[in-house]
Amino acid sequence: MEGRSALNPSLTGAGQAVTSRSAGKYSQDAPGCWAEDRLAIEEPLEIRLGGKSWVVTLRSPGADHDLVAGLLWTEGVVTTPSDILELAHCEQGEQVTSNIMNAFLKPGLNLEGILGQRGLPANASCGLCGKVSIESVHRKFPVLDWPGRVPRSIIYGLERQLHPHQQAFASTGGVHAAALFDESGRCQVVREDVGRHNAVDKVIGSQVRAGAPTGASAILLVTSRASFEIVQKALSARIPIIACASAPSSLAVDFAQANGQTLIGFLREGRFNLYTHPERLAD
Repeated sequence: MEGRSALNPSLTGAGQAVTSRSAGKYSQDAPGCWAEDRLAIEEPLEIRLGGKSWVVTLRSPGADHDLVAGLLWTEGVVTTPSDILELAHCEQGEQVTSNIMNAFLKPGLNLEGILGQRGLPANASCGLCGKVSIESVHRKFPVLDWPGRVPRSIIYGLERQLHPHQQAFASTGGVHAAALFDESGRCQVVREDVGRHNAVDKVIGSQVRAGAPTGASAILLVTSRASFEIVQKALSARIPIIACASAPSSLAVDFAQANGQTLIGFLREGRFNLYTHPERLAD
């Protein structure tokens, strides 16, 4: 896109996630006309573990390796980066198919038990779809005891830092973004996806693949509401502060409070609501 060429592709993980369709453009003040409209691509990705189907998720193409690594981490399938031996798109004949990804994991992991954890397609907008039971989402991660403090001025500036990296959103208005920041407010990685949970998995997966999945980031920013699963994914990566552009759910607030996480909602235009653990924010 014009004016965005200087962005670091390793930071944004930009992929071919935009297409176009014809649309009628109407308004009260002008006659209608037909023109090309840019849309976010949504396609299925089948994830296989050692060649056996595990889950199908709907996602924006691009950063698939990060998405799979992040999902494996946040689902508790792997607990160290070295548990993942290889991630690769599958080959069909002489062609590589972009919508099937195979994960090869370290021998000794209970693949049969893992393959039974999800058995249905996962909707891009709902991180819990495909879970065997609601009880299975209440996995036990250690409570966070992060002693750091972040000035409120840094929180106010997160959105401003994120905006230049939202390439697909600027083009389509149809995707969410997730970003990781260190405690000084430096942006580490940004990923976009039609699914807010996918975007979070992608940013966490990028850290898993870099070998530093936990404790490397102080703040997770998501351009969506704060759901329970987003807060749980942040806990799996030991991220103490979660900031979201929209409202939190009651379960997200209760989970963050119980697990030592600072949860911020309605972050926009220099204001926010603080729901849990205010001791982490400094004047």
